[in-house]
Amino acid sequence: MNNIEKFQTCVILIAVVIGLLLGQVTLISDLAASLILPCLLLMLYGLFLAVPFPHIRQAVEHKRFIGANILINFVWTPMIAFAIGSLFLSDHPALWLGFILLLITPCTDWYLIFTSMAKGNIKLSTAVLPINLLLQMVLLPIYLLLLGGVFKLGSLYTMLESTILVLLVPFLLAWLTRRIFRHNSLVIKSMIPLFSQAQILFLALAIMAMFASQGHHLLENLEVIYLLLLPLLLFFIINFATAHVVSKLANFSTSTNVSLSLLSIARNSPIVLAIVITAFPEQPLIALALIIGPLIELPILALATQILIKTEKRRAH
Repeated sequence: MNNIEKFQTCVILIAVVIGLLLGQVTLISDLAASLILPCLLLMLYGLFLAVPFPHIRQAVEHKRFIGANILINFVWTPMIAFAIGSLFLSDHPALWLGFILLLITPCTDWYLIFTSMAKGNIKLSTAVLPINLLLQMVLLPIYLLLLGGVFKLGSLYTMLESTILVLLVPFLLAWLTRRIFRHNSLVIKSMIPLFSQAQILFLALAIMAMFASQGHHLLENLEVIYLLLLPLLLFFIINFATAHVVSKLANFSTSTNVSLSLLSIARNSPIVLAIVITAFPEQPLIALALIIGPLIELPILALATQILIKTEKRRAH
């Protein structure tokens, strides 16, 4: 992981502040909206290019871990996310939808920083990433169609079209890049690290552009931050505890427990953010939930990492 990714929280906060300041200039505010989607598509292209799809075979060999991962992230989490949202956000449907979309997409890359710090099973954590990414690509259109029908915040056709555009275009471009240059290892070895390291920069540019164009929505709705704080904290606590219980029942090693615990709470907001900006341009609060979420999530991941490290030290003694 590069140094920029290690300071992702700070990078995102700086992008938010710069975006809000630039948004005070009318000309920049008017132009910024057109930059959001291209930046997010470039970020997703880098993500798809860097995902280690050949490692799927390694993950499949650890069937219990894959089963636990799918159970927690793709069965349990959508249900608990909807339930928590109904408890705290039923009066704010746009935030409720953003909250659910944030939580139903497990992280596919930088959570490895925290897994490494907590001495988790990096090989297994890396191997499971392409499986989670593929499952997200298959399930997100279904989730979005179901949730769109429940919340009635947009056209089902538009939501499906946006999901396919945002996921398939960068995915196919990344696949074509690998196919075209498959015999040129030098190009692949230089392109993958370049786009992998640039992901956070493209994300920061997209967030900067978004706050430059629609930052007034946040300033007019500052209560969004505290409205999301308690439900997000509750989700992280429940899923962290759930992963620990599942690990114990499955008799996982300490390092595998670390991997499952962090995989169960780390979320993948950039992918959904790109879809939401395309599908719900008239509902900025949905996108705000996906930007504010990681600002709360990252300190929680850091705290969870310290808990796992201290737990391991107590066991060692």
